[in-house]
Amino acid sequence: MPPWRHLVAQLAVEAREVRKHFGAVTALDGLTLSVNAGEIYGLLGPNGSGKTTFIRALAGLVRPDAGEISVFGQTPRAAVASGGVGYMTQVPALYGELSVDENLRFFAALEGMTDVNAKIEDALGRVGLLDRRRSVVSTLSGGMKTRASLAATLLHGPRLLLLDEPTVGVDPVQRRDFWEHFRALAKSGVTLLVSSHVMDEASRCDRLGLIRSGRLLAEGSAQDLIRRAGTADLESAFLALSGVPA
Repeated sequence: MPPWRHLVAQLAVEAREVRKHFGAVTALDGLTLSVNAGEIYGLLGPNGSGKTTFIRALAGLVRPDAGEISVFGQTPRAAVASGGVGYMTQVPALYGELSVDENLRFFAALEGMTDVNAKIEDALGRVGLLDRRRSVVSTLSGGMKTRASLAATLLHGPRLLLLDEPTVGVDPVQRRDFWEHFRALAKSGVTLLVSSHVMDEASRCDRLGLIRSGRLLAEGSAQDLIRRAGTADLESAFLALSGVPA
């Protein structure tokens, strides 16, 4: 059992007035939001809205120009260093010439993990890949590569899981299976922050943060946002709350 399971519930993420510029481009423009421990929070917005920049900031890979970010009361880099954060990028970060098992052993070694065999079996079991652990990654389908990438992210038992558009290019059946995995993780106590621009996927989250141009437009459950916008569906609600003509 990960050492954090006994901790008292608290906010997983707090971001206040976070700003980030890349030259003349403003990626985050005073973004303020919070994520409760143990929930699936969806960061919903179009491409270029700042979703990936914010996730990279939570992973300690981007330093904001202004504002504050805390992950379970720590700075992002401290949370990552303590093993509390797992980050799955849009493109699976795996070595194609190695098997699934070899990839996971490599990442486990980087983390300095012990009891590796049991942890690899647990991670692969969670994503349904135990029977493909000896398969070379380059021979796997796109969906299986994504599942292997998720297993690698889960190896060290992260407290917060950052998923940047995790089901891009995945067929509807596989997307359903992924969300079953995500929901099981949330039930086990893991907090998930999922970025997406797919409305069907967003509706599966406990709460949503709608962002555009690096700003939070609205926050709440899918039904909350639909009621607030006075629309029939989430896509129309997003357009209405964004100020974009439907």
